[in-house]
Amino acid sequence: MQKRWSLILLTMLLIIAVSGCVAPGAAPATDSGGDTAADTADDAGDGSTTITWAMWGSPEEIATHQAVADAFMEEHPDITVEIYSQPWSDYFTSIQTLWASGDPAAVPDVLFLTPIVNYAAQGVLENLDPFIEAAGYPVEDYWPALLDYATYEGSIYGFPRDIGLEVLYYNKDIFDEVGVDYPTDEWTWDDFLAAAEKLTVVESSGQVTRYALGMEGGKYQLWIGQNKGSILDDMYNPSKCTLNEPEAIEAVQFFADMMDNNYAMRPANLNQAGGDAGVFANGQAAMIIQNASRISQFNAAELNYDVAVVPIPADGQRSASAAGAAWTMSALSDNKDAAWTFLSWLQSTDGGQRIYTESGEILPALQSTAKSEAFLGLDKPPANRQAFITEGENAKVGRTGYFPEYNELNSSIISPVMDSIWAGEADPAEALPALCEDVDQFLADNGYPK
Repeated sequence: MQKRWSLILLTMLLIIAVSGCVAPGAAPATDSGGDTAADTADDAGDGSTTITWAMWGSPEEIATHQAVADAFMEEHPDITVEIYSQPWSDYFTSIQTLWASGDPAAVPDVLFLTPIVNYAAQGVLENLDPFIEAAGYPVEDYWPALLDYATYEGSIYGFPRDIGLEVLYYNKDIFDEVGVDYPTDEWTWDDFLAAAEKLTVVESSGQVTRYALGMEGGKYQLWIGQNKGSILDDMYNPSKCTLNEPEAIEAVQFFADMMDNNYAMRPANLNQAGGDAGVFANGQAAMIIQNASRISQFNAAELNYDVAVVPIPADGQRSASAAGAAWTMSALSDNKDAAWTFLSWLQSTDGGQRIYTESGEILPALQSTAKSEAFLGLDKPPANRQAFITEGENAKVGRTGYFPEYNELNSSIISPVMDSIWAGEADPAEALPALCEDVDQFLADNGYPK
């Protein structure tokens, strides 16, 4: 099957190269009910249905996905699940190329995607509302605001596999070495800075040999939300930029100051050093702020670590991001009933959610799974898994905009300015008001608010 997908992809790329253009456009709409399993026998003619399941991931992650597929097929012998996988760097381009073919046989039936609103706006995803209603699927089991990430114009187009909220990972050996007490739920920004000063090691030459924190620059919205600020006045239908307001400027300055004081690695340096997982594993950073995806890697390395909730301002709020890549159904699928059977099983505590959770790779999207022994009862680090639950119960709308043009707005206008701040090349108090002028013009040019 892998060879088949490779040939399809190669053919499409050759067609595109000859025509001199890439056309990722929308696929034509199809009957939302799809064909029944009895009507969609696979090529073998044995009466079963074959669906293709697409995702990105490392070889280790793909192995987990295969285990999930095997478990599903054992329970549903009438449905065969074939995996289509690509590295992150190639996945989205390959999927758009397959959609561009307009051939239902070429496009995977169930796909892992982000951001959902972009694909839903193109018309290439199936609206899941009719399936949810017919099955009585328990959407209320998802973490607060999480399904908003997979919703477009009031309808659900995907199910987030997990919730990508962050917690504070800390190296217990380093904390013990410098005599700093482990983080608690009561830690404020001031406590965080006081610990960071002790955890940071700067040589007489000025070289930093250990940072207190390694955190990706794109997570800056966490600080803003904690400080009761925002990026836009409405992440669904914005009318203006709010990064120029005191709460946002103060939060951005807080993160920038950590870098200027050598407490936090600049994001560009973090990337060059192997990312947050790399610097945490080799002791170059005593803490990172990240989601549950790092657990299996740190456990495999037998690191002595734990997690805590992320410190907030003294008068602030918890503001974990309610977002996560989601399983979706292609609007081109000829096997929608079988795809729904698989999709709903994936997102059930007794199905895929349990298997992914037990693998240690996710904080499950379903609260019932996260609050069960499948997650809290795992006999492996981190010990304080309750930190994820606390952050999840206080999750807010994610750090991305829930409108189709947000990716363009962020990549072309917001991110370049934020990168200049993290590099120490711009002052937040001066750069953010100017940034908001450009954002406001972009919104107006694109007809917002609608």
